[in-house]
Amino acid sequence: EIQFDTLRVSVPIFDPKSNAQKQKDEALGIMSKADALAKAKELGGLDVILINDKSDPPVVKIVDYSKYRYEKEKKAKEQKKNSKASELKEVKMSYKIDVHDYGVRIKNASKFIKQGNRVKCTVQFKGREQQHDRLGVELLNRMAVDMEDICSMEGKPKREGRMLFCIMTPKAEVTKAVNDKKRKMDKEKKKMKRASKEAKANKSEVTN
Repeated sequence: EIQFDTLRVSVPIFDPKSNAQKQKDEALGIMSKADALAKAKELGGLDVILINDKSDPPVVKIVDYSKYRYEKEKKAKEQKKNSKASELKEVKMSYKIDVHDYGVRIKNASKFIKQGNRVKCTVQFKGREQQHDRLGVELLNRMAVDMEDICSMEGKPKREGRMLFCIMTPKAEVTKAVNDKKRKMDKEKKKMKRASKEAKANKSEVTN
């Protein structure tokens, strides 16, 4: 139960043609708790949900709680799915890497990036080679430049024991393309499932 007497109230905006909720909310302004509950009842027996109790006054939204919970859980599942899909891959190399092997590392890192993954690019040193930090940093910066059209480096190269590394993150347009492709594939799978169910149902009707 909401413990505050004065509230900032909003309601979701709906598209009357499709009955779908838009991204924005309509602000109803500041009102008392009693008025907010009365407004919720007036709008069809809806619920008053506390959104932010740190604000002054606290922010609430008038919604159908079951639909609100469903959308929230759906969004959480989608975020979890996306976080699982994105992994931290790694490519390793020596600071003395030759041209051919460097090309292979760039090819592998680019493939991982285009799949929507972050990539840890690691330069390994042995023994006294650690004195060549500068060359390792130059190598990682070179990789960042060579892949700048699809990713960017997070911060600067860092030392980790006998290694130097940096993290390459996909650019927004790359991530968007990956997510769009996944959504398209999911839609196709659902479409094929529906078609399969309909085919089975039709076959059953013919048999009966």
